[in-house]
Amino acid sequence: MVSAAEQLASNLNFAALAKADELKKRIWFTLGALLVYRLGTYIPLPGVDPSAWDQIFRTQSGGILGMFNMFSGGGIHRLAIFALNIMPYISASIIIQLLTTVSPTLEQLKKEGEAGRKVMNQYTRYLTVVLAVFQAYGIAVGLEGAGNVVSAPGMFFRISTVITLTGGTMFLMWLGEQITSRGIGNGISLIIMAGIVAELPSAIAGTLELGRQGALSTGLILIIMLMAVAVIAFIVFMERAQRRLLIQYPKRQVGNQMFEGQSSHLPLKLNTSGVIPPIFASSLLLLPTTVANFNAGQGPGWLTTLTTFLGHGRPGFLILYIALIVFFAFFYTAIVFNPTETADNLKKHGGFIPGIRPGERTAEYIDYVLSRITVVGAIYLAIVCIIPEILISYAAVPFYFGGTSLLIVVSVTMDTVAQVQGYLLAHQYEGLIKRSKLRGRKR
Repeated sequence: MVSAAEQLASNLNFAALAKADELKKRIWFTLGALLVYRLGTYIPLPGVDPSAWDQIFRTQSGGILGMFNMFSGGGIHRLAIFALNIMPYISASIIIQLLTTVSPTLEQLKKEGEAGRKVMNQYTRYLTVVLAVFQAYGIAVGLEGAGNVVSAPGMFFRISTVITLTGGTMFLMWLGEQITSRGIGNGISLIIMAGIVAELPSAIAGTLELGRQGALSTGLILIIMLMAVAVIAFIVFMERAQRRLLIQYPKRQVGNQMFEGQSSHLPLKLNTSGVIPPIFASSLLLLPTTVANFNAGQGPGWLTTLTTFLGHGRPGFLILYIALIVFFAFFYTAIVFNPTETADNLKKHGGFIPGIRPGERTAEYIDYVLSRITVVGAIYLAIVCIIPEILISYAAVPFYFGGTSLLIVVSVTMDTVAQVQGYLLAHQYEGLIKRSKLRGRKR
């Protein structure tokens, strides 16, 4: 006969193996989904001459087009079915979140919890289709006016291009959601990171080749490498930085037992908004100039003016980039962290900040502290994103793995590793509970 303790031990070992297998399946699913995404960036659009487009792309890759190509994982250079990548979805998310602050209907949906979130996600998907159709049509028209790139220009080519590119974006949106639910990490962020990392070897090889040819000095290449290492270390340090607010809990009595007061901390990240501000800022800068880059010199005068003003590395581009980063740092922080709600939760559980009256005064104090650290976080984001852009523009370094890309890669990597560690820690904690039950039964 098998004792209850032995049966519980057997079940514990089986559960541990099952959890380990589940984590492996999640990791393999994530890697498989990213592999599917990378394969899609090599499937070209129908009716396009790749060699003719390659010549045109090389002449314009120094501007925003090259930046767009970086986010698409080389999809623009190869004119792949995933050329738009996930950017229309990000732009749609920006617009929906902006409308939430001015639309009572959307604000009410946001307060309805999971059901409201599902409805807002559906609205985001619909808007993604609209933006993807707009951008895909602009690309189709631009390709027709770009010389001998399109073999058979006409309405059929435009319709097929719109359907193909829009379908590619919607597939990536679905793939990102599948990674989030069935894999490890945030699917949308991982797709963006995979595209950036995939272009890193070719960018490094191109830089070293220019050094071999004498176009770039060895000292400048070493400075770039040291700067990249320093920026990565700076990002890791700032992303881990926190401001901890002391929370005190008074003595409380439960039944006949008296529990001593406890102290805890409310951690406020220095960069609460994470990697969202640079992505949102880059996306908004790319959205209005998608058509302008293809029609430069052939479209309306305002398109040419816009292209000139938002030229990669130009003062207008840098100023607008910094302004958008700062704006979204504060805007997204206000969305993801509600001081009033936090203060109410502390009050309900009897917690308070020493020297601050619970309730409204606590909310005002948390908002004051959060605003101050967000200023530092916004400055940090602006520095990380702008310094490499200036170096790329004014030192003639053809290296698009700039500050925004480094920030995305490092932040997404840290978040994914943290999720894996949290997943393992949760299972270890579950195992400890079961072991304690097992010891109790043995006694």
